[in-house]
Amino acid sequence: MVFSLPDKYIDLLTDFGFKRVFGTEPNKVLLIDFLNTLLPEYHQIQDVTFKNPEFLGNSLEDRKAIFDIYCQADSGEKFIVEMQKAKQNFFKDRSVYYAIFPIQEQSRKGVWDFNLTAVYTVGVLDFVFDDHKDDSDLLHVVELKNQRCEVFYDKLKFIYIELPKFTKTLDQLDTHFDKWLFLFKHLAQFDEPPVPLQEDVFNQLFEVAEIANFSPVEQDSYQASLKYYRDMHNVVDTSWQEGKKAGLAEGLMQGKEEGIQQVAKQMKAAGISPQDIATFTGLNIDVINGL
Repeated sequence: MVFSLPDKYIDLLTDFGFKRVFGTEPNKVLLIDFLNTLLPEYHQIQDVTFKNPEFLGNSLEDRKAIFDIYCQADSGEKFIVEMQKAKQNFFKDRSVYYAIFPIQEQSRKGVWDFNLTAVYTVGVLDFVFDDHKDDSDLLHVVELKNQRCEVFYDKLKFIYIELPKFTKTLDQLDTHFDKWLFLFKHLAQFDEPPVPLQEDVFNQLFEVAEIANFSPVEQDSYQASLKYYRDMHNVVDTSWQEGKKAGLAEGLMQGKEEGIQQVAKQMKAAGISPQDIATFTGLNIDVINGL
């Protein structure tokens, strides 16, 4: 069954939209263009090769890591590119843990000098970090530095974009990076490509993102992904407000715990899987199943 489609273009913050635009071989020019807005002039990417986004680690005991997009630049650097829809406990820890897999992948049998290829983790975040709520910086480039704030190791970088902090209007877009962020937030709202965004790369984006060009199966997949995205945000917004009220009445820590459990209950009611709930809330699967 094909759903009614009120929008002309997909929402880039859905799983389906993000992977369709940035995670397929025919559209890799879009991923390259976006990544190059985050990299210095001397380190621009010319081409990428998509790699298997699933890792099992070096042993059966290792936890599986699944990336939204995993690719390697023609110059050798490896990129993990993820779109994170909602805040979750220990997100920074998760980023560090995931970065280990592309590093481990480079190990060699026999004599090896441990010369590693650089690994980048790029996170497009539809939330703001708690410890950055009071600043206006929406782009965070994180490197390993020493006590004098000098880069100690330059082959591991974490780049995070906090999209809610981007508030520019169409007539305020100054840079190519601005235009990409604007499209992340507003692509689905357009009926036609606006004049400031009529560049070759964005013309390709609008063509790729036009829902009318999808097969019936793709349209169903997109609508399911869009429903999940909207349900997630509705659940989170409602549940955290309820948790906040409980915290005011019963104490901050207790209220926080009840708020987390309330989020989990609402997510279960919305049909979200226990695994996804556990990732988002940090609760144990057994606790979630018992709610």
